[in-house]
Amino acid sequence: MSSIPSVVSPAMSTNSPAWARVARIVPRTRAEGPGLRFALWFQGCPFRCPGCCNPEMLTFRGGQLLSFEYVSDQLHQAAAPGDLEGITLLGGEPFAHAGPAADLAKLARDLGLTVMVFTGFTLEDLRDSFPSHPDRARLLAYVDLLVDGPYNRTCPEPPPPLGRRWIGSTNQRVHAFRGHPDVAADPRWREPNTLELRLDSHALTINGFPAPSAVGLWKRPTRSVKHE
Repeated sequence: MSSIPSVVSPAMSTNSPAWARVARIVPRTRAEGPGLRFALWFQGCPFRCPGCCNPEMLTFRGGQLLSFEYVSDQLHQAAAPGDLEGITLLGGEPFAHAGPAADLAKLARDLGLTVMVFTGFTLEDLRDSFPSHPDRARLLAYVDLLVDGPYNRTCPEPPPPLGRRWIGSTNQRVHAFRGHPDVAADPRWREPNTLELRLDSHALTINGFPAPSAVGLWKRPTRSVKHE
């Protein structure tokens, strides 16, 4: 869930309309939910949870405007080997971008993938908002795993196996829909949290869930390492 964000590569052609403001895409990761997943962080969040692991993603003015054509192509490429289990939508706040998030979730389901979403809203608040925010209902209809509730740094989730993998604080709940295995039924929720490091020609980027002792690394001024 935690991540040092990196802006994805330019992806809009002059003929491709803007679809969503995105902070980051990691096409294939095992650190953002059960199994191998395509992870996308939306840019912008209405919550201001103290201790947020992605403060750069709170503003709605950051990130990059991407076309659905580009993101769809990225997902198709990630799924091509046939070993992708699902997609994970994070942020930022996915339900603040419910229309684009629902578009991507539908595509994932059409490809036979599961959909996992992290949200600061509670499930009850989401359902109460459906009349005025129909795109939220459309998104939730495609979700297999929903992690709900704002991060609360005063009640951190214990590390696995006592706590749940990928979860930041004990108030957050995991909802499984349409017969998807829940926390009790899937042993991967009790495995250790992990970090992933990627080095390309431009920078070193990190995603995953840090140990408490590593959280300070997220606060350092240098958030990427240039590679000559």
